[in-house]
Amino acid sequence: MSGHYATYLLEQLIRNKLSIEELGDFLAGLEDEDSAQTYSDILEAYFQELIKQQRQDPSSDDISEKPQPNASSDKG
Repeated sequence: MSGHYATYLLEQLIRNKLSIEELGDFLAGLEDEDSAQTYSDILEAYFQELIKQQRQDPSSDDISEKPQPNASSDKG
């Protein structure tokens, strides 16, 4: 699996937009040592970037202030 496709799959996974076919590709990649290492490297870089952003502006990532996904303001 190419690094670009692995990156794409992880981006789709994180955004909760992974199709059934892409999920199959992602899961198949977990069985392959090289692809699994690629996933690991990409995720490590992703989380390191999140940590870096949090350290730069901790108040902007306060989860209590973010709108919750799929929350509806119309309850009636």
